[in-house]
Amino acid sequence: MNDDLLYLTITEQAKLLKTRKVASVELTEAYLSALEARGKSLRAVAEVTAELALEQAKQADREIASGKYRGVLHGVPYGAKDLFATRGIPTRWGSPAHREQVFDHDAAVIERLRDAGAVLVAKLAMIELAGAGGYEYAHASLTGACLNPWNRERWAGGSSSGSGAAVAAGTVAFALGTETWGSITVPAAFCGVTGLRPTYGRVSRYGAMALSWTMDKIGPMARSAEDCAHVLQAIAGHDPRDPSSADLPFRYVFSRWRSYRFRIGLLPTDFVQNKAPDAQRCFSEALEVFRKRRMPIAEVKLPDLPFNAAAEVLIMAEGSSAFENLIRSGRVKELADESQVNGLLAGLSLSAVDYLRAMRVRAEAMQAVARLFETCDVLMAPTLLQGAPPVDRSLNETWVNMGGNGGFANLTGLPSISVPMGFTADSLPLGLEIIGAPYEEAKVLALAQIFQQETDWHRKRPT
Repeated sequence: MNDDLLYLTITEQAKLLKTRKVASVELTEAYLSALEARGKSLRAVAEVTAELALEQAKQADREIASGKYRGVLHGVPYGAKDLFATRGIPTRWGSPAHREQVFDHDAAVIERLRDAGAVLVAKLAMIELAGAGGYEYAHASLTGACLNPWNRERWAGGSSSGSGAAVAAGTVAFALGTETWGSITVPAAFCGVTGLRPTYGRVSRYGAMALSWTMDKIGPMARSAEDCAHVLQAIAGHDPRDPSSADLPFRYVFSRWRSYRFRIGLLPTDFVQNKAPDAQRCFSEALEVFRKRRMPIAEVKLPDLPFNAAAEVLIMAEGSSAFENLIRSGRVKELADESQVNGLLAGLSLSAVDYLRAMRVRAEAMQAVARLFETCDVLMAPTLLQGAPPVDRSLNETWVNMGGNGGFANLTGLPSISVPMGFTADSLPLGLEIIGAPYEEAKVLALAQIFQQETDWHRKRPT
């Protein structure tokens, strides 16, 4: 099979599958081969699920042939970050301390994608425990440092490392990731793919490893915003097994937004201080797409609140609580990254006063951000200000001028999408981030889709 087929969008693949010009088994076998040939060498793969995949693909072909078409995802192969429970298949959480872990049930999102007819071809690599204690090196994973398909000396990003790399390398049609603070948008930006972080509570977290109960979110990484919309429609919705999941159905109709004049609020970004001329150039060119459509664009200012500090406290406290048994058993020392071990240990010493102070900051931040969206429909900025850092360097060194908007947006549970917007001078992808008000994923997706109709950055692929 021609590799070009593996880089088609979900929508394009779906047309071929529905009309039986391509069989799901044929497509699945091609992706399984790509996972072996490219995915594993990038260290993007935690477990290939070939037997299950071929079984699901054969079922999809039988159903499509008999006229029982389930929708756009029917027969489409995907990968899932290795923190989602999959019945009878190892779910190691990227952690050396959990290398033997196997669950007897599926996570809610795995169930919903199965019901939509999607084909699970792989569990994908991740940073150990999704970075619960903070980590310093990209090798903080059972599978080692995940390499960037655009440059194997660079990092794919974390903690959904394998999800970003696998999509970019054409080894899955789409992937599931999770985000607590940048874990979808960062690898999406570094790997040149589209990554959607839904609103907190939009998607059930039943069966997903818990890092931070009040900040964890599940979302798709794919080739386009339209692809991400298809996946979100399949996985969103209330689940009684996850009391935090919202009873708000998600339906996306692009035609409703095609001619909408979005009010765009630009987040303050210091390109000069962060030595980011490439990001400044790409961002300026991206804004021209919206200016040509006469969309109002104005700078906005975030309220002066300690967003990042509050988010750090919440993640540190909730992460150490989630893994308390691991920490107290001493097995935490099996983790690959020493900073991660120390961070988890330190989290047990956080006081209730510190935690409650962070919660008060969050409450104030949510009110302030709500007022901000009275003046604009979306917020916009570069996802990050630099391309992917060297895979073997300390993140304490390489992240100094990286920028990013993960602190305030994740603390307040806002939806966001990162889409490719160009490249650095040394050919590394850069991302454009669009952030919306709570439960307004449709606006975020529509504006991203408009951008991708006018540009072809999301069509670029690594050699």
